[in-house]
Amino acid sequence: MAVKVGDMAPDFTLTSQTGESVSLKDFQGKKSVVLYFYPKDDTPGCTAEACGFRDSYQVFKDAGAEVIGISSDSTQSHQQFVKKYNLPFILLSDTGNKVRQLYGVPAALWILPGRVTYIIDKDGVVRHLFDSMLEFQRHVDEALTTLKTIAVS
Repeated sequence: MAVKVGDMAPDFTLTSQTGESVSLKDFQGKKSVVLYFYPKDDTPGCTAEACGFRDSYQVFKDAGAEVIGISSDSTQSHQQFVKKYNLPFILLSDTGNKVRQLYGVPAALWILPGRVTYIIDKDGVVRHLFDSMLEFQRHVDEALTTLKTIAVS
């Protein structure tokens, strides 16, 4: 069953590019989370999306949010991706696609892992989601707009 706006975001624990375990609950009560699922490290669309989040990272931090990317790539692949593009945020390795399945992230064209961004508030509630394989920058823009809305509500 796919996670929807208004649902509590399911907790999970995955390994980051630095080898540490990261759980969604680590942020609850402290920060909003921009959780984005993407198909593959170092591909044109995924690089454009990651660099968009990188270029706006300080704005996300100023809004009280942490950016977390998830793909099925290994931690070693994430390390190389982070280094190559100077990505300042957390990338998590979901090698068995368990978290992708937990969130109900759909496949694109039935074969490619989908690209979906969830904006989760400090209480762990999904406040917005955006699903698009091709509108890379819009994932960043939608997240920023939602965070501004959360801040004033």
